[in-house]
Amino acid sequence: MPITIREVAKQLNLSITTVSRALDGYSDVSEGTRQRVIEVAKEMGYTPSRSARQLRRQRTDTIGYIMPTSQPRFADPFFSEFIAGLGDEASAQNFDLLITRAPPNQEAEQVVYQRWVQGRRADGIVLSRLRLDDWRVRYLHESRFPFVAFGRTNTSIEFPHIGVDGASGIRRLIAHLVEQGHQRIAFVSAPSDLTLQADRFRGYQEGLAESGIIFDEGFVAEGDLTRDGGYLAAKKLLALQSPPTAIIGANDLTAIGILRAARELGISVGSDLAVSGFDGIDDTEHTAPPLTTLKQPVYDCARRLVRMLTALTNNETLEDPHVLLCPELIIRDSTIR
Repeated sequence: MPITIREVAKQLNLSITTVSRALDGYSDVSEGTRQRVIEVAKEMGYTPSRSARQLRRQRTDTIGYIMPTSQPRFADPFFSEFIAGLGDEASAQNFDLLITRAPPNQEAEQVVYQRWVQGRRADGIVLSRLRLDDWRVRYLHESRFPFVAFGRTNTSIEFPHIGVDGASGIRRLIAHLVEQGHQRIAFVSAPSDLTLQADRFRGYQEGLAESGIIFDEGFVAEGDLTRDGGYLAAKKLLALQSPPTAIIGANDLTAIGILRAARELGISVGSDLAVSGFDGIDDTEHTAPPLTTLKQPVYDCARRLVRMLTALTNNETLEDPHVLLCPELIIRDSTIR
């Protein structure tokens, strides 16, 4: 028969309430008593009922993540790496990770968030792929529901987040392309409502200006952060009368699609056309040729976000609630002549 909390309390000559609150980490139990309870419970082989503990504390010990995507399965490696970081750190913090997906900016997405928040499916939520005007931020803030985000918005609402300085990264990338002799540099964008698009496109325009290159709207093609989107955009750009000699993809999947378009057109990537991406997914090391990219530490950021969120759910003050990181420029054969 499993050991009960009543037996632990009897062994310690303490009340069941005191033992329970000691194991749950309540501050009204002295540190000496807490350590003694933990040691004796461990020696006796007592394992607390997690469901009972959650009920007492009115918590789920669960972190939620709703993937903002319409794509089935894990079509974007970004999400795979991000979820790996969330899951590993949630486990380390003794939390569960609840995941689903919902199409961004659609009614179905709102329904999922409302169901999770009103039903208290999780103690807090992690956001990604932030939008310039993000209803999720407003809703969670107004609901007083704990959340953290990978990315920023244009809202005046203050919330804990980790951002990546995409503008500075793209500027450094353009400087590298110019050093390789490129002047006709194109950009395949992300959806216009995303903060990452605003940051990276601003870096594109600033990088051109810093190199004395006049911005040409004809060298900007719309993408959707997918391989197919990059492929179709590159076909249009490379069909121009005076096509670009370098194309930057808003993310790595876009750049992989650009590589495919160049291959089909018989264009040599590296010598005739430079191609680069953003994210630093593992696949970029194994493309033909290997892809130059701006690497953002997705896995590490996800783990850090979980630590921030668990601190929030414990009503702890965050020492650094607003973090801005610089991506690492990894130069490979796809941009070297």
